[in-house]
Amino acid sequence: MATIAFIGLGVMGHSMAGHLARTGYDVSVWNRTSEKAHQWAEQYPGKACDSIADAVANADVVLTCVGADKDLEEVYTAPDGIIGNAPATATLVDHTTASAGIAETLAQAARARGQGFIDAPVSGGQQGAEKGQLTIMCGGSPEDFSKVKPVLECYARALNLMGPVGSGQKTKMVNQIAIAGLVQGLSEALHFAEQAELDVRKVVDVISKGAAQSWQMENRSGTMIDGEFNHGFAVDWMRKDLGICLEEARRNGSRLPVTALVDQFYGDVQEMGGNRWDTSSLIQRLRKK
Repeated sequence: MATIAFIGLGVMGHSMAGHLARTGYDVSVWNRTSEKAHQWAEQYPGKACDSIADAVANADVVLTCVGADKDLEEVYTAPDGIIGNAPATATLVDHTTASAGIAETLAQAARARGQGFIDAPVSGGQQGAEKGQLTIMCGGSPEDFSKVKPVLECYARALNLMGPVGSGQKTKMVNQIAIAGLVQGLSEALHFAEQAELDVRKVVDVISKGAAQSWQMENRSGTMIDGEFNHGFAVDWMRKDLGICLEEARRNGSRLPVTALVDQFYGDVQEMGGNRWDTSSLIQRLRKK
């Protein structure tokens, strides 16, 4: 089986790397906070490394899941980073939600060393990572995709090659644009039901059997009604993602009026102290008197 390096052990990467180790891959991990890497190695069969160079030195596949464009530039292109220290035969896969531009830049740098590169952002949140049920949207060559497909299938519910490098990131942008509008619509609907003094759970039970049904309604309406917002993808992360969407829209000429408005609404949630609340917390700004 392939030798794997996994860089970035946050709420997503920790479980994703764990699925690989439990499948039987030889996995080495690195995290900026080294304590997390060593904690991971206590939980799973694998090696915690104190440098990226050590983690990737013999890797067939290098996987990353970090914060944003600047973090990617650091872990990939620094002197002790991935591109300069992974074998020329390695295929590099980035699961970070980032810009299409950084994916294209990193792919070009990797190709200069003979390495393959796939941008592969994921959807499904912490729960999807823990269950190994993520949706993975990939950009890259069919040849590189075929090399890493068996690896990614260890934690994928759906796995698709969307086009050349950058296509995975652009597809993830579409995903986040759709979610933003859906969550705002659901927030307004539940708030209206509350103000109308309806039995909100009964309302959801009825309308979820019809055209209003959505994943957000099925999985988040109950916790939204209860005012519980500790279920995964944080507002701070969503604002980062929507910023990427809006920047790409300015570049390609798209018009995203609802997305821009919902991004501002998430800013209101941040001002309320909800930075780490999950994205369904949009309803709280409507409840605020």
